[in-house]
Amino acid sequence: MMTGWYAERTPDRSATAVIAVTLLALLLVAAVPVALLVGVVMMMLGYVLGGLALFGGSILAAAIAVAVAGMSGMRHLRKLVSGRSFRVVPLDGGQYTEVAEPQGSEYTNVVRLDRSEYTEVR
Repeated sequence: MMTGWYAERTPDRSATAVIAVTLLALLLVAAVPVALLVGVVMMMLGYVLGGLALFGGSILAAAIAVAVAGMSGMRHLRKLVSGRSFRVVPLDGGQYTEVAEPQGSEYTNVVRLDRSEYTEVR
């Protein structure tokens, strides 16, 4: 049924918050060169302290936003991995016994092995 798949694919509130914080961080990082240009223009017009404050403030805001986005993303990732929503199934050798192998092959240089010659690589 399509509704179950759609409900499973829809991000929850924490995922939406992580996406929003990441987009804010990207916007602030993209605004740093613009702030540098405006700061240089302000300094050329005589507002040296204002230009430096604008540029420094934009760098500080971008750095804080990137740090918050990184921390919230890592927390969300840890929650996904440790929670039940991230399905990880360990495989053991017994799960491969039901797999059917193709009988015929058009390749002539294929070496066929029987089950006793298989080795499990760990």
